[in-house]
Amino acid sequence: MGEKDITQIRVGRFSISIVGLQTAMAQMASTHKDRSDEEVRNTMLERLGKDNYIPRSARDEYGRAFVREFRKFMGQPYSEESSGQLEIKVLGTGCAQCHSLTRTIMEILTEIGLPANVEHVTDINRIVTYNVIGSPALVINDRVVAVGTVPPRNQIRAWLVETGASVAGKV
Repeated sequence: MGEKDITQIRVGRFSISIVGLQTAMAQMASTHKDRSDEEVRNTMLERLGKDNYIPRSARDEYGRAFVREFRKFMGQPYSEESSGQLEIKVLGTGCAQCHSLTRTIMEILTEIGLPANVEHVTDINRIVTYNVIGSPALVINDRVVAVGTVPPRNQIRAWLVETGASVAGKV
């Protein structure tokens, strides 16, 4: 038996690792691309529930997250649930610049005391969903703000302060 893929996705306010998500989406691509969100949700909950613990009280949140990920995978319109927190992604396969950018972001967040979810996305399939060519790329709350370079520290700080205030409802 081969290894199963493990993909991290946002379910409500949490980042959850899901076993077999990429495989399930690939298998469903031809049969479910034109089906309703409800049908996609039910099929994914059934398939993924075999290898993942899905709490009964959170089935709706998992279902919405699965539909969102499937629509992204298919290149179809989807709605992103806001976690109510600052979401930062560094896109890149793991080069020195990517690590430097991630480290700089974490240092700045610590300096300004701003809570955020920081994720370094190295999976090429997830990176291409952002339509960026070049790495590293910086995504703040699903908005690509830089591609192919590590922006100056003061620029990163300004973006984080501005977006952090906006998320907190201060702007």
